[in-house]
Amino acid sequence: GAAMLRSLGPLLCLWALRVPVPPAGTGAAARGLDIASYRERVRAMFYHAYEHYLESAFPYDELRPLTCDGQDTWGSVSLTLIDALDTLLILGNVSEFQRVVSVLQEGVDFDIDVNASVFETNIRVVGGLLSAHLLSKKAGVEVEVGWPCSGPLLRMAEEAARKLLPAFQTPTGMPYGTVNLLHGVNPGETPVTCTAGIGTFIVEFATLSHLTGDPVFEDVARKALKALWKNRSDIGLVGNHIDVLTAKWVAQDAGIGAGVDSYFEYLVKGAILLQDQELMSMFLEYNKAIKNYTKFDDWYLWVQMYKGTVSMPIFQSLEAYWPGLQSLIGDVDNAMRTFLNYYTVWKQFGGLPEFYNIPQGYTVDKREGYPLRPELIESAMYLYRATRDPTLLELGRDAVESIEKISKVDCGFATIKDLRDHRLDNRMESFFLAETVKYLYLLFDPDNFIHNDGSDFDVVITPYGECILNAGGYVFNTEAHPIDPAALHCCRKRKEEQWEVEDLMQEFYSLKKKKKFTLKRVPDHGEGESAKDPEDASSEKAGEKTNSKKSSHSILSCPSQSFNSKLAVLGQVFLDNT
Repeated sequence: GAAMLRSLGPLLCLWALRVPVPPAGTGAAARGLDIASYRERVRAMFYHAYEHYLESAFPYDELRPLTCDGQDTWGSVSLTLIDALDTLLILGNVSEFQRVVSVLQEGVDFDIDVNASVFETNIRVVGGLLSAHLLSKKAGVEVEVGWPCSGPLLRMAEEAARKLLPAFQTPTGMPYGTVNLLHGVNPGETPVTCTAGIGTFIVEFATLSHLTGDPVFEDVARKALKALWKNRSDIGLVGNHIDVLTAKWVAQDAGIGAGVDSYFEYLVKGAILLQDQELMSMFLEYNKAIKNYTKFDDWYLWVQMYKGTVSMPIFQSLEAYWPGLQSLIGDVDNAMRTFLNYYTVWKQFGGLPEFYNIPQGYTVDKREGYPLRPELIESAMYLYRATRDPTLLELGRDAVESIEKISKVDCGFATIKDLRDHRLDNRMESFFLAETVKYLYLLFDPDNFIHNDGSDFDVVITPYGECILNAGGYVFNTEAHPIDPAALHCCRKRKEEQWEVEDLMQEFYSLKKKKKFTLKRVPDHGEGESAKDPEDASSEKAGEKTNSKKSSHSILSCPSQSFNSKLAVLGQVFLDNT
């Protein structure tokens, strides 16, 4: 027996090493990291900031944590409250979620004479309201009969988005960067917008179009995306800022960071959300050019967009989203290598400086701050879902320790003005509660409903039939507001897309008159016309290629009745005809 045990020794050791790593749990238990205690610390971090915002800053946009008061930053709409709303639900606080929903309905008005960033209003306000709207039933809010195709938060999101539409009325379809919420684009407004400010609308605007049935939002977002694509350089890169009237590039630095970042992110996320091949192939083309010209030793530099020559050997903290994006397209090994580079910078400073000079291995003058940004934590969350590598939990641990040690003050958490001497700034950005805390919590909460793998879901009856919600696969907008992709299939307004029992019955009963019968089906691509007779099938096939280019509405081709009622209908019909 002893000899046998000895020979099995190495195997038993391996087996024993395997056991403490359950698939849904954590590999970091091996390194003594208690995720439950970190999860609770993140929760406490949220409430320390949130309660002080409510106490000292609401209804202003943001908390000023050093003076315990508030300020308006992005347009006077109680921004931190809108941005933090879905985080409340992710932390499981339904009662406060419900209270805030009614506060926002009463108190927020977009008919105000305020100049607002088109980009920021979209990702923070429209994104936050859409996400909260889609989660409100889960949060126990009494929803309207037509939900998710109607509801107060959806109406608010639509109202905010409509205020942004005048910005898109340019010869190129690329939007201005700033709009007045009352008067539209100001006369004399600068026509120069950054690439991200043009290409970061498809997630929110396509969701709005699918839920409200008004195609204008998705249309302008697509037009802007395509205009950027059309204006890429011969070597396949886009610059940083472009003139939206003339389509001339004003800032010609190409990279993956500030000014460009979320354009690439939204090509991938838009492709996933809308099952849109064209958006994904655009991204994959860019990805090749980015690898070819900007990637060196798993770092990404800035290059001149036409020549490909290095213009700045700088890593910006905003670029830290990239490993997470790579993981979404399945490129996990490259993602992990780049992540580890970025993590070394974090460990050097206890945070990510806004700019880091790669060859010199140090901060850049005037860019030594860390405003509690989420990007590295966001990438850690995605990569942890993909790999369960405990190193990723260690970054989460370091972030919690750093933020608590350096930036926590009596009234919340303050932006770190300089990572070298830990001076603070009197500001707490709304993304701290929308993103940083949310991604930290999700990193430490493997069983959160957001991580649902589809084994659990809700069936909702809408005026357009049944639909499935909360089955997982959430797509986060660039402000970490989760959008349920299944919701986009709940509100199909066109008659051809409604599979009603009567439609089926009529088809079957017309069998006697017609001899040949084809069941209406919804094509995979294109405008959802019902299937033609067999003779038309070949022309339809030909049309499918051009349609798939457009595929402006990826239509879920499942009938909207429940399965057993469908079988009953079919069974009944066949009995009648035998």
